[in-house]
Amino acid sequence: MTEFTRRHTLALMAGTLGTAACAHGNGDTESGGSANMPLKTLAAGKGIRFGTAMDAREIHQPDYVDIVLAECAVIVAENEHKMYTIQPTPEKMDWGPGDALVEFARTHGLGMRGHTLLWQHPQWLPDWVNDTTFSSAVEAETLLRTYVQAVAARDAGFIYSWDVVNETIDPETGEIRETSLTRAMGPDVLDVAFHAAREAAPGATLAYNDYMSWEPSHEKHRSGVLRMLERLKRNDTPVDALGIQSHSNDAPPSAFTPTQQRIWRNFVDEAVGMGLEIYLTEFDVNDSMMAPGIAERDREIAAFTRDYLDMMFSYPETKDLLVWGLADHHSWLQGFKPREDGLPKRPTLYDSAYRAKPMREAVAAALRAAPVRS
Repeated sequence: MTEFTRRHTLALMAGTLGTAACAHGNGDTESGGSANMPLKTLAAGKGIRFGTAMDAREIHQPDYVDIVLAECAVIVAENEHKMYTIQPTPEKMDWGPGDALVEFARTHGLGMRGHTLLWQHPQWLPDWVNDTTFSSAVEAETLLRTYVQAVAARDAGFIYSWDVVNETIDPETGEIRETSLTRAMGPDVLDVAFHAAREAAPGATLAYNDYMSWEPSHEKHRSGVLRMLERLKRNDTPVDALGIQSHSNDAPPSAFTPTQQRIWRNFVDEAVGMGLEIYLTEFDVNDSMMAPGIAERDREIAAFTRDYLDMMFSYPETKDLLVWGLADHHSWLQGFKPREDGLPKRPTLYDSAYRAKPMREAVAAALRAAPVRS
């Protein structure tokens, strides 16, 4: 552990001890003590869980683990619970990477979300699934049900929520993506996955997770997700929550205008009107379309973070905030839609030297201002 990380962790712990009462009060104070409270403590005081995605390699990186344990109440596996990891071939079930993260969470007293039982997208299904021509809907259902139940049952009672289906809506058309499973089963593939998950993990909250967002180009995506959720509800399919990934990859934060905020609020209103909880599952901010200056980028990211989270926390249905990585060099965005100037991105709460950035304070401020969930 670096000297900085030790000092930072001790400061966070001191802030927790010095202001524990604030976490159980109205939480609106912005006193110096409150400003140093861990995000997990600020969130818990409002009935929200705060956490991050991790991969199995990161549990062996002490400096990063220190930040995770200081700030987070929960983790989610970045890739280790996906089908291409667990069952890369029909004959092989590889539980090792996912089990390592579950054991890390158990050892350190962290909660855990599950992500994801069915990534209903041909790009991310194993090749052997894509290449299968099922002889009947029953054959496809048997494969899907067997897989979903095996994964969901493995840590049932510990994993408190599962992204049962991930990214099944094509943003270009608003329709369910075609896969070998839908060719055999049609849209019933979604219902089967949710029912199988409920049977295997009856205590877990079951979510549909996707990257539709407030961005202007996401109109068809938003509409398609709502239609799909309405269908699941009509069928009495056990979907409990909508996972809103909360990436912003197709527009800069400056595009989060009053008009787009109104459009986005209308979408969220529709979702909660179906009785769904809201989980913010993969939050980060892509700065690929921002100016190169670090201070300017950090200010713009922090301002957007506060505006976005203020809106989302205004819904008592919002129960989770998970970020998709806590430090910049751990972010998947370094390799996705790179900046034209080649500069490293700054999409997370901590920089690559594990120094807290203005984005972290924006998250803390939004949590302090959030209403308490009942």
